Amino acid sequence: MSGSSVNDSSMSSGIKPAPTPAKRAGDIEYFPAGQKTYLAPMPLPTGAQPYCPYISDHNDIYLDFGGGMPNVFSYQVNLGGPFAYACLVAFGLPLIGGGIGVALGLSGEVILNSIKGMFFAAWRPAIYGWLAASTIFFAIWLYHHLLFIRVIPTRFNRQRREVCFMLEEEAEPLFVPWESLSAWVVQEQAASQYGVVREYEMGMGFEHEGEWVRLEFQCGGLQLAIAHWEAVRGYMEYELDELKAVQDPLELSGPDDPPHEGLHTFRNARARLHQQIRDKEAGWVYGFFWYFYHVMTLWTLPNRLVEWEIKRIAKVGRRELPDAMREWSEPLPPEQWATPGRDLVRLSAKVNALSKRFPRKPITEVFAEVCRGEPNEGRA
Repeated sequence: MSGSSVNDSSMSSGIKPAPTPAKRAGDIEYFPAGQKTYLAPMPLPTGAQPYCPYISDHNDIYLDFGGGMPNVFSYQVNLGGPFAYACLVAFGLPLIGGGIGVALGLSGEVILNSIKGMFFAAWRPAIYGWLAASTIFFAIWLYHHLLFIRVIPTRFNRQRREVCFMLEEEAEPLFVPWESLSAWVVQEQAASQYGVVREYEMGMGFEHEGEWVRLEFQCGGLQLAIAHWEAVRGYMEYELDELKAVQDPLELSGPDDPPHEGLHTFRNARARLHQQIRDKEAGWVYGFFWYFYHVMTLWTLPNRLVEWEIKRIAKVGRRELPDAMREWSEPLPPEQWATPGRDLVRLSAKVNALSKRFPRKPITEVFAEVCRGEPNEGRA
């Protein structure tokens, strides 16, 4: 049996043995290569600026985490990475060699012959490398494109204050109370020939029949992982209703633009760049590298492919929800809405007060101080 999956190359999910001791926000587990810091259960406010690109759908009832929409950056990496490699090998290395020749004071004829020789020696490996890398990236794209269609995201219902996990090989979903859901950040480090490499991973999960149902994905850093969690937590606690800023922090979508990325985001970004140059907020050097980056990532092709893929997903349709999950997602009358537990309200007030008093204190230390001495059933 495998767990609910999320459509992102760095995400994984499944079922693992449950940890023995019960955890809560602020707890830290140490292991030889790093540590695991818990942000929940007890979803206390983090004070972080919410940001999360993995939210695929939301309304007044529920939020879907995972199975998100295609994005331009992934296409820029998959298309522009191999293209930039080919240009660097075929053109960059000969030019660098010519520059070295100039520095050494060689004659123009020798420099020109060396540039020609390096180019004719490098263009075949450049083309082969481009084709090989593009083939690999196409296979990765196809795998994740199918995930958009097959995967049922993890759903957070704030009216019921519950979370629904849909396991891939199970017909019926699993429901867990929101305040008992665990969330954590794993910080690992390893030595390599280039120095110490640090990796961060965020996870969410709960114990089910003695096993650990979890959803995990890589993050760029601790604060980014907390920002992802804060977007979900803020939505569930009615502190965050408008999620456009959460998914579009650069504000590249206008009021009349579609909610997904596409040609409009490229045009808006270019118009903003020109305005910043006119207003002296950015220089021509910044503008040159902006254009250079987009030329190397094949200009508007990634934006056009995102629009094409979104239309294809809409045409094919996503995986049908089970009846139990569909009924669970129906709106409830306001008098039946679940309310926050008294402990959550009390401890959240303590966290806010302590964070205001010591604004530089890491939020995980605030959690640990607030929860210190609090009873925790099942805790080892």
